[in-house]
Amino acid sequence: MRVPLLFRKIMRKEFEMKRLNQLILISLTIAIIAAIGMAGCATTGMERSTKAKISMTEMDSTIKLLLVHLDATGTSLRELVKPDNSNVEKAFQLFAENVSKMEQMEQMEQSFAKHTEEMNARGKDYFEEWQKEGDTYKNQRIQQLSEQRRFELSRIYGEIATNSIGVKEGLNSYVSDLKEIQTYLSNDLTPKGIEAIEPLAGEVAGKGSMLKYEIKDIQAAVNRANAAMAQ
Repeated sequence: MRVPLLFRKIMRKEFEMKRLNQLILISLTIAIIAAIGMAGCATTGMERSTKAKISMTEMDSTIKLLLVHLDATGTSLRELVKPDNSNVEKAFQLFAENVSKMEQMEQMEQSFAKHTEEMNARGKDYFEEWQKEGDTYKNQRIQQLSEQRRFELSRIYGEIATNSIGVKEGLNSYVSDLKEIQTYLSNDLTPKGIEAIEPLAGEVAGKGSMLKYEIKDIQAAVNRANAAMAQ
């Protein structure tokens, strides 16, 4: 039995429409998947801000521990070279323990340097992307507000890197001096030996105090940046 021509045309038309709908559905599915993938890969300003703040929190923890060790070491050194110290051997043992901890701080110093580098990198990424997004605003007032806030926060954040300059070298020099004083006194822990090294020990203890204040300046800069970026 032959199928009428009109019926065949109708059937072909329906088949073509079904195929077209399938192609449209497939295209839409691909587009949605691509959009989801792009959204998953893109880093939002909120995420970049969170990463920057995580770096600051880690650095603040390192600074607090470093300050505790600096205090303990400086105190033990001053006690050791006091002229009226009645138990020199015990004082030297305590000082040696603190020097050992400060040697371990070289790892902390590396951690400190690492956190500084991470903060600089994440801060750079955060503010550069902020600037790019700020250039897309069509409303001029919003663009001006965005640029003003970006400038204010980047200036506060930049204080951390500025205050960090020289701290790494200062730590290395301080630990080196401590180790040499320990070596010297291990060979000459006598009243005359202590008397001879006392002026230099006082200078090194003073260097540790200056270093402590420099690190506190970094801590203050971290706290200011953290407060300025708080949600």
